[in-house]
Amino acid sequence: MYTTMKKTFYYEFLPSKAAEEAAKARGVPHRVTRTLVQIRDMTPPPKFDPKNPWTIRKSVTNGDVINGKLMLTHQSTFEYIFRYWGEEICKHVIAGNKSYVIILDYTDEDSPKRLQGESVSFEGGGNDTYFLGWMDLVRSRSVTAGDEIGLFWDNSTGTFGFKLLRKVDTPIQVD
Repeated sequence: MYTTMKKTFYYEFLPSKAAEEAAKARGVPHRVTRTLVQIRDMTPPPKFDPKNPWTIRKSVTNGDVINGKLMLTHQSTFEYIFRYWGEEICKHVIAGNKSYVIILDYTDEDSPKRLQGESVSFEGGGNDTYFLGWMDLVRSRSVTAGDEIGLFWDNSTGTFGFKLLRKVDTPIQVD
């Protein structure tokens, strides 16, 4: 049986006596902290369907296109990406740092296109959001607001899989 290590945050709501006294001595209140931890994954990872692997589906927003960064939620990132990554790289990204990645564009299934470089990265943002740098894909596929895309992390190749699932006929303004 294949097991993964699920990532989650451990919150320290109650300080230790020493931390409480140190905060009191500095005249500041205790600040709740959180630490990324790994826990044994008791639930099986989402089943991989090679005919429909797009575990993350998203209607593209205007901001995703203009900024060249696809915003992903905390839930999607932890469930479909971080569950397969090592703890150190997850901590690196959560801290707001970039991790350069490779994206395989399967929009043309007969000849997938490999994208990598300075503009292809994964990084943490504010408010538990994460960003996939994808400006090269936006340009090559003429992605516009309202288009539907599919994305997945391929653990066997260590790459993101991407596909433009549905193109809108008339681009719409989506915020």
